[in-house]
Amino acid sequence: MASKTAMITIAGRPNVGKSTLTNRLVGEKVAIVSHKPQTTRNRICGIVNRGETQFIFVDTPGFHKPRTKLGDYMVNVTRQSVSEVDAVLLMVEPIANLGPQEEALLEQLRQTGEPVILVINKIDTVEKDALLAVIARYAKEMEFAAVVPLSAKTGEGVEALLEECTQFAQEGPYLFPAGMTSDQPERQMMAEIIREKLLWCLDREVPHGTAVEVTRFSERDDEIIDLEVTIYCEKASHKGIIIGKQGAMLKKISTMARVDCEKFMGTKVFLTTWVKVKENWRDSDFLIRNFGYQDT
Repeated sequence: MASKTAMITIAGRPNVGKSTLTNRLVGEKVAIVSHKPQTTRNRICGIVNRGETQFIFVDTPGFHKPRTKLGDYMVNVTRQSVSEVDAVLLMVEPIANLGPQEEALLEQLRQTGEPVILVINKIDTVEKDALLAVIARYAKEMEFAAVVPLSAKTGEGVEALLEECTQFAQEGPYLFPAGMTSDQPERQMMAEIIREKLLWCLDREVPHGTAVEVTRFSERDDEIIDLEVTIYCEKASHKGIIIGKQGAMLKKISTMARVDCEKFMGTKVFLTTWVKVKENWRDSDFLIRNFGYQDT
């Protein structure tokens, strides 16, 4: 039987569960998650091989109204990612009304003309009867190739989604090697893991104004990895919060990150972290590119 591939973008408002679904589909962590909006900044490909078919699920930043140049970049990534793919998963909350993010995304999807599956997430939080009103509301907006209610958190409905996605697979060679689960380089994944812990441990605007740069990534003869990173923030006061009293917060963030880095790499990691201030970096085209946020 000939091999097939399907490139499928997951789009939706911030915090709707796109990265959780990507990780659930792949079966391992390839995208960072947190309860804070705009956790994902770049497009991330999660790769799933089933029989003769390779699915490439493109996790995208949440569609939102940007307030910085970094926000503009994130929204542009999403806009680019919903065109020239085999299908789009429009991921929504189990709520029977549309917010401005959903309206803007639906307009974008109508223009691109790609097949769209409506994915209603978080069904573990509502009664099943409530889903009928959600389906009816979205059906007024456009015709969907399928509607799949699921819970990315528990895994309910995820197999049904994968089954629906097979209809979009095109005959052709695999785009990635069989054992590969993500297109993210190891250095990038290490930086993302550390940024995830910043989002988990810090409040309000502080984590959103951070960027993580890997300045050293080297493997010793005994396979131990030396990892040196710099955490950039926008204000001196934020630097103090990140470091914490007698360095307690930075130690907590670093310890949590090291555990996940070791799990991801499958070997011991020596992690050194520094904190520096780069004022208003989110509005600097140069610094945005420098920190790895570049248009594809």
